[in-house]
Amino acid sequence: MNIGQKVKVYRLRDRVSTEIVGTLGKVGVVKDFKMTDGSGVGVVVEFENKVKTWFFDDELKTV
Repeated sequence: MNIGQKVKVYRLRDRVSTEIVGTLGKVGVVKDFKMTDGSGVGVVVEFENKVKTWFFDDELKTV
């Protein structure tokens, strides 16, 4: 995945806040990357409504 690329949220691992659940099936744009647990990399995605959150790369598919 690259910054600026469109991705779709197709599954959620373990975060279940209402805002995050609302992103399931939505398409957003990769804005950045972040360290998750010292060894993993998360993907920061911004959606049409300007909400930004991060996902594990296996929760996303490129569009």
